[in-house]
Amino acid sequence: MTIQLIDSHCHLDRLDLKVHGDIDNVIAQAKELAVEQMLCVGINLESWPEMMKIVEAHDNIFASVGVHPNEDEGEDPSVERLVELASHPKVVAIGETGLDYFRSEGDLDWQRDRFRRHIAAAKQTSKPLIIHSREAQPDTLNIMAEEGADQAGGIMHCFVDDWESARRAIELNFVISFSGIVTFNSAKQLKEVAKLCPLDKMLVETDSPYLTPVPFRGKSNQPGYTRYVAEHIAELKDLSLEEVAAATTENFYRLFPGCKN
Repeated sequence: MTIQLIDSHCHLDRLDLKVHGDIDNVIAQAKELAVEQMLCVGINLESWPEMMKIVEAHDNIFASVGVHPNEDEGEDPSVERLVELASHPKVVAIGETGLDYFRSEGDLDWQRDRFRRHIAAAKQTSKPLIIHSREAQPDTLNIMAEEGADQAGGIMHCFVDDWESARRAIELNFVISFSGIVTFNSAKQLKEVAKLCPLDKMLVETDSPYLTPVPFRGKSNQPGYTRYVAEHIAELKDLSLEEVAAATTENFYRLFPGCKN
């Protein structure tokens, strides 16, 4: 059985090419590990044009547009601006967006307002959301419910919270994406979430160049390492790698049918 994996969240424009070689080399290494496609996720609008040059040059890479909750400088986009940029044919999602109370301090109404605008843009464009939530899960889920994020659906990227939070997100029409964190020995709660999460409600990702999985933890991450995340989930769920790969790839294409060859 042929294995196909998809990295549902990476930042190719942030890779250290002195470490990885050029982008073509990164893609070739990913294919050697059966990672055939990747979603390159925007974090601000200043770097977005350069990111899109990478995306436009490769048939197997797609993009999202959004401003990360920790980006407190640069353009803070209106709904209209996000909708405009999302009209690009290779943009398949809105985000990453959400809330992060770990890195940001003080009055964070601006984060919550920005999150609401991204949800509105996703609903207008009928494109799924990519949601980042760190130490903010109750507020994240409450805003998702209040703003009708279930109408767009999407991904809880790099999920690190408990099963109850995952269950609520799934009820809101979101899937749970597991990064290299799930391979860490210390991530006992997250391993339990991976065991409990239905196979048709999960994705795998790297968030490269960050959060490198075991056995390469401490080194720069790359999309090919999605395979090690999938292998660990297969072990946790007592499934084969082939089963996890087939399910997560099907889940990705259900969210993003335009990415299917």
